Amino acid sequence: MPDKKRFLLRVDPRLYEVLERWAADEFRSVNAQIELILWEAARRAGRLGRGNTPAAPGSPVPSGASNQVAPQAQDPGPPAESEPRPKPRPKSG
Repeated sequence: MPDKKRFLLRVDPRLYEVLERWAADEFRSVNAQIELILWEAARRAGRLGRGNTPAAPGSPVPSGASNQVAPQAQDPGPPAESEPRPKPRPKSG
């Protein structure tokens, strides 16, 4: 596994509790969950250069990795319920 940069992160205790529950729901450590969230935010913001994306969510960044995002990590877009529904036609007769 490649070396990782260590740093101290201070967060609100309520936010940490949210992160703990979220990580537990996805069978990850809090650290891995935070790293995944940061990777996704950097990807969505267009901040990742070529070869700077982990192979799978929560996995370590391999050297020479491609810029492809694992299918399960791609943003699925808005849910179908948010799409406008066609207006019902008035009853004839």
